[in-house]
Amino acid sequence: MEPTPEIQLIVATVRASNALLRASRRLFKPYGLTEVQFNILHVLQDAKHELTQRELSDILVVDRSNVTGLIDRMEAMGWVERQPSPGDRRAYRIRLTTAGRKLWQLAHPAYEAAASEVLVGLTSAQIKAATRSLEAIDSGSAKI
Repeated sequence: MEPTPEIQLIVATVRASNALLRASRRLFKPYGLTEVQFNILHVLQDAKHELTQRELSDILVVDRSNVTGLIDRMEAMGWVERQPSPGDRRAYRIRLTTAGRKLWQLAHPAYEAAASEVLVGLTSAQIKAATRSLEAIDSGSAKI
């Protein structure tokens, strides 16, 4: 029995996600980074202000308890630092250190080049359509 188009799309998405995950692990290994650590550096680099751990977990769509451990390890490596959050003694704001910013500046060009290489066979219109489709799937998954 032939799978439905919906199942074919889900299987293709999972396969592509797994392939990208494997490629990102290979890409970031020489920098001593995991893909999630790079994502944190990337989010903090682009942020207009320091972010709380809760904001980071919401942006990255990961569990808050996982962010705490990640930030602990990244702080020990000297890549980020916690600052007390004004008005909330329980919260901390996370910011990049000089070392974290330098690491991001080293790894980011490789990331950009790899992203371009992965998507080389797609037109700009196809990339935009795929992005819209994946965002629609993400929005729809909240209903499940």
